[in-house]
Amino acid sequence: MDLHVQALNALNTAITAITNYGLNFLAAILLLIVGWFGSRWVARLLNRGLSRLKACDEMLRHFLTSAARYGVLVLVGIMVLEKFGVQTASLITILGAAGLAIGLALQGTLQNIAAGIMLLAFRPFKVGDYIVAGSLAGTVEGLSLFLTDITTPEGIKVVVPNAELWNKPITNYSANPTRRQDFPVGISYADDVDAALAVLLNLAGEDDRILADPAPQAMVTNLGESSVDIQLRAWMKADDFWPLKWDMARKIKLAMDASGITIPFPQRDIHIHQA
Repeated sequence: MDLHVQALNALNTAITAITNYGLNFLAAILLLIVGWFGSRWVARLLNRGLSRLKACDEMLRHFLTSAARYGVLVLVGIMVLEKFGVQTASLITILGAAGLAIGLALQGTLQNIAAGIMLLAFRPFKVGDYIVAGSLAGTVEGLSLFLTDITTPEGIKVVVPNAELWNKPITNYSANPTRRQDFPVGISYADDVDAALAVLLNLAGEDDRILADPAPQAMVTNLGESSVDIQLRAWMKADDFWPLKWDMARKIKLAMDASGITIPFPQRDIHIHQA
């Protein structure tokens, strides 16, 4: 009789365990399904919200949505493990310690990722901009979470870690649609200053690339040792900056020659007095 009771108790215990395990298994499957589709829903919702922000780059948007999705999946995984009696507190501690060790080992890489996120979020430059950062100058060809590709004016490709770029002052010459340029020239003390200034203003008026507003200015900037230094100050579109710089240097020389205005070279007069 006792054996029969023990057998029934063992059977009931087994059935209860199987039932509980089965329910936990079904709950875990349900959690995985809900978590899978829920993570995709969260990612789509976040992507939709971030896409409305002009300051949010496509790469940054992709990174944030992916991080949100995998974050939801990690939480779901922890909940599933709890259903099977796994001590998640210990698991979280182990994962935290492992994450700390990996973080210390990949400190430089993580700095580049953090800097990449900052560059994508604050957008001090975009692809196609001409920038100067420290001793590096060139056109931005690509930006990722780890590296920035820059091509120098000589056509040399430079791959820069984002952390190095973020920690330096960045000058962006393409950020504004217009730029000002000064065209200096020296004339002889014997020449007519007003006539020389008029030549500069006429050149500015004849070139359609020079903007009328703000209006070009011509001025005397210095009385040098061998020349009167004058200057044309003009605004132009950023894309016209370098072509105008080269064209105007030639035009100024030809116009001064045509007007009989001398562009002197540095010289010293030596007077010899006989005793």
